[in-house]
Amino acid sequence: MTPDTLPQHATSVCKNCCAATDGNYCHQCGQATHLHVPSAREFLHEFIAHYVALEGALWKSLGGLIFKPGFLTCEYIEGRRARYLQPLRLYLTFSIIFFALFKFSGMEVINLGEEIPPSAVVVSGDRKTPEPATEFNRAVAPLVTGAGSFNATLGQKVQHFLDLPRRDQEVALKGAFFSYTPYAVFALMPVFAFYLRILYVRTGRRYGEHFLFALHTNAFAFLMFSVLLTLPPMLDFLELPLALWLLLYLPLAMHRVYGGARLATGLRWIVLSLLHVLSLVLAVVVAMGAALVA
Repeated sequence: MTPDTLPQHATSVCKNCCAATDGNYCHQCGQATHLHVPSAREFLHEFIAHYVALEGALWKSLGGLIFKPGFLTCEYIEGRRARYLQPLRLYLTFSIIFFALFKFSGMEVINLGEEIPPSAVVVSGDRKTPEPATEFNRAVAPLVTGAGSFNATLGQKVQHFLDLPRRDQEVALKGAFFSYTPYAVFALMPVFAFYLRILYVRTGRRYGEHFLFALHTNAFAFLMFSVLLTLPPMLDFLELPLALWLLLYLPLAMHRVYGGARLATGLRWIVLSLLHVLSLVLAVVVAMGAALVA
């Protein structure tokens, strides 16, 4: 009798790791012991369950994430984890959804200002130097000199970008934004956690707890931004309450997870928000700049 024809109660051999197993799942690698070629419906369910996180745990996680600021972080720290989605998976799911919706929403991401007529020139002695093609070029023209003095090749790449027509510049910047910004924002999660580590240095909490809090709160932010982005015109009246909830969510989550006086929490929230916004702007600018001159 081969392993494929063994009755369910008999010991069989796992087809994945060849370990002897007795049950529905292999105790060694966890793979199911009774396999068959999946139907299209089963394959679709497996894809959704494992890659889009659309399972029962998602709905439990959503309830805690949306209506109970800081709840999921506290549950994870207390050891109640299997009933909810993993924090990193939750963050990645909503960040991917947001950037996909944002990309196809048609919203203007880059606007370099009005194009200056080619006839506009600046007379410098016996030389006529064309004005930068856009207001953006005029603003960043000093960067060419700085980049050239730092590295000649870098200066040439910056100058090449500035020589492009305005439309080509906008297309290049938009492509760089959607290609690199999600990675830049994700790279800021450890920085966000570091800010929390400094602000709550006396609490004795470990860095991993701050990182966990960063994943949960930023996952909520991406979820709210996605909702606001796709809100139909007939539900415009919900924009204000959703925006207020987005604004108040972080301090409420901080108070639940870290405790302390409300005034101290509010002050920490203001400092944390300012630092994070500045970091976001810097990260996006650096990511786009690096992508364009690479």
